[in-house]
Amino acid sequence: MRLGSARSPELDGRPTVVVPLGSVEQHGPHLPLATDTTVAAAVATGLVDRQPDLLLAPAVPYGASGEHEGFPGTVSIGTGALRTLLVELGRSAGRWAGRLLVVNGHGGNLDALRSAVPLLRHEGRDVAWFPCGVRGGDAHAGRIETSLVLHVEPSAVRPELAEAGETAPVAQLLPRLRAGGVAAVSPNGVLGDPAGASADEGARMLADLVGRLAAAVQAWDVGADGRLTG
Repeated sequence: MRLGSARSPELDGRPTVVVPLGSVEQHGPHLPLATDTTVAAAVATGLVDRQPDLLLAPAVPYGASGEHEGFPGTVSIGTGALRTLLVELGRSAGRWAGRLLVVNGHGGNLDALRSAVPLLRHEGRDVAWFPCGVRGGDAHAGRIETSLVLHVEPSAVRPELAEAGETAPVAQLLPRLRAGGVAAVSPNGVLGDPAGASADEGARMLADLVGRLAAAVQAWDVGADGRLTG
């Protein structure tokens, strides 16, 4: 069921609400600004399609993307505002929902999630978050995200504009990233290389993400930082 199209009398039984969380930020010359939201929504939708008793909420499209503000189109509400949004969302939904699960598509949202979700849990609300991360993937607008968007929303990708960016491991780039944002290390905004990306690869990645999330929801083992393990 979709929360946005549901009617209030239909929402009995204290359902689990699934909220995709993304961002509006640059994703290089070839991917759309809504990439993170698109991926998070696809993973959350895949989960709800598998488990129809869950309730899919509209996506939260804005996140903490200050590291991308050197590029036009990026809209960041910052960690503090995002933390407040998540806390108030959890408190409000918690009045009628049994659980709240945030499916996160943007790494810059982690500080807010790691603060807001433990607070909500401390207050007695059953809340958790899950990251849409692909193991061993590049960091931003590279092969991983390009493959996922080619599968989920192919018309939004401009493959002819795709180009490699900074390919060094993020751990090596952190001092420069913290000092000057993504623009300081990658003029085109890409951290990785989209070469070789394909819709078929994206379909496999999405299926793996949805499968991992479904197993994690079944186990519902929540870490100290509020993350749903799995």
